[in-house]
Amino acid sequence: MTMSMKISSVCLMLALVSVQAFAITRTLAPVRDNTLYEVSSAANALSNGAGTRIFAGRTAQGTDSIRRALVAFDPAGAAIPSGAVITSATLTLDMNMTNAGSEAISIHRVLANWGEGGSSAGGGQGAGAPAQTGDATWFHTLFSASFWGSPGGDFSGAPSATQTVGGNGSYTWGSTTQMVADVQSWVDNPSSNFGWLLIGNEASATTAKSFDSRESGNGPALVVTFNAPVPTTNDWALLLLALLLASLGVLSLRWVSVRR
Repeated sequence: MTMSMKISSVCLMLALVSVQAFAITRTLAPVRDNTLYEVSSAANALSNGAGTRIFAGRTAQGTDSIRRALVAFDPAGAAIPSGAVITSATLTLDMNMTNAGSEAISIHRVLANWGEGGSSAGGGQGAGAPAQTGDATWFHTLFSASFWGSPGGDFSGAPSATQTVGGNGSYTWGSTTQMVADVQSWVDNPSSNFGWLLIGNEASATTAKSFDSRESGNGPALVVTFNAPVPTTNDWALLLLALLLASLGVLSLRWVSVRR
């Protein structure tokens, strides 16, 4: 194949790819995660923004024992374009420590922005560490000046998905209709993207589950499948240009053949 034919073929292929809707799958890593540690006063705010674990459920503490994990992803940063139609979404986390048996863990869409600061808890990390600037806490969206509407986080009451979590291992939530709707809304309106909150069994003590955070190197993963946006006017213009280039390539080859 001559150079002209190769160029024409490449242009045509690029144009055809641009105007067809393909099912594409992307795996997203979190852009931030954290844990809300129940406390009785904002003055005692705890967090674990830089820690390697996030928690959901209740510890064995007599008071202030509830833990809720936060996790957020950036679809645009993972090359999911505006106009994409989400068809599937699953969330996978690795559970690494628990004293509980099997417990239901639900994910709920978060309704306010929140942060991940530099706090890092010691030991098993279940007790948290003093919050640092920008951390999400039981009272704060962003420590120390911005607050949740309600202590414990602002989130949708209806779960987007629920999974039973037993012993150590990997667990996946979804795909569900609501998870797809959540991710679709984040793509369509990025300013509404505040991620999910993980809520465990908060009715009984010693139900907490510890999961690997993004800082662990084995953090949560959101797998999204979507259809590319439908063709635009620019796409069709590109296709026509490619067809023109392809035809000119053929004509030039014929002219060279005649000259020879």
